[in-house]
Amino acid sequence: MELFNGIKVDWIGKRQWFFAVSIALLVIGMISLVHKGKFQYGVDFRGGITMKEIFDAPIPPVDRVREALDRGGAAHSEIQELNGTNVLPGTYQIEYGGTASGETDTNHLRDVITRALDTSFAGKHHNLSYEFVGPSVGSDLRRQAVMATLYALGGILIYIAFRFEWIYGAAAVFAVFHDTLVTLGIFSLFNREINLTVIAALLTLVGYSVNDTIVVFDRVRENLKVRRRDDLETVLNDSINQTLSRTILTSGLTFMTVLALFLFGGEIINNFAFAMVIGILVGTYSSIAVASPLVLIYTKLRGQNGIAPIAATKVPRTAKAR
Repeated sequence: MELFNGIKVDWIGKRQWFFAVSIALLVIGMISLVHKGKFQYGVDFRGGITMKEIFDAPIPPVDRVREALDRGGAAHSEIQELNGTNVLPGTYQIEYGGTASGETDTNHLRDVITRALDTSFAGKHHNLSYEFVGPSVGSDLRRQAVMATLYALGGILIYIAFRFEWIYGAAAVFAVFHDTLVTLGIFSLFNREINLTVIAALLTLVGYSVNDTIVVFDRVRENLKVRRRDDLETVLNDSINQTLSRTILTSGLTFMTVLALFLFGGEIINNFAFAMVIGILVGTYSSIAVASPLVLIYTKLRGQNGIAPIAATKVPRTAKAR
């Protein structure tokens, strides 16, 4: 399906404006992070307690439980109603990280939640179990999350460098770094909590963003094979325009899905959905406005240094012989 048949937009010619927007977003996020001192980590990363509570009938809705915790001094708790064949009706899982990062007094954290629930449900709730996540475990999880993201980026760089040339891989990885940093900056700006589900969203976005970029680069490679007389800027522009319908269709449908999750999915997956919403917008933008212009800039610099501009793929020997 061609939504934009014959479209001619000079995307590459507007690269200065795109770079200005990207720099502004990165700077705003950095200022927010410096001002606040750190990200707002969830229980997974900063430590805390996870409790399972069962409520007597009539079973209160999640919103009433959350209000009771907020009023009782356990604000920012994460609450999830558990369902399943082996789960009793009215069972809730509550995660609470305390008021200070790395709080290690298990009994204190448990007492805070119990007192908060007693204010509204005295005698109508019972503790089934509790688990404590220490700050050292949270620190290990943070390190593992960072390493997982770096490993993913390294694998992407190797793959794209093998399929195309290394500058295309470097441009794609730079665009993914851009997407990740912008998303994290927006999380800091809106004081959003970062937990394991958000890391899962970021890793998903790494693959999603690179997929969009590869679609454009693959069209660039095809066009360079048959349009050897055209300059690279023209080929890049035409390749982006030719794949624009596909980009809008796939990104638009995915965006509507995650937007529905963000609006109606509930509190537990809200941060995950928020990361996906921002990441899809930024990832689609970077595949057009960041990755391709970087390839052009590098190629022009090579030409100014007396080195022949690179092609998007190595020409096979059979083609050279002809």
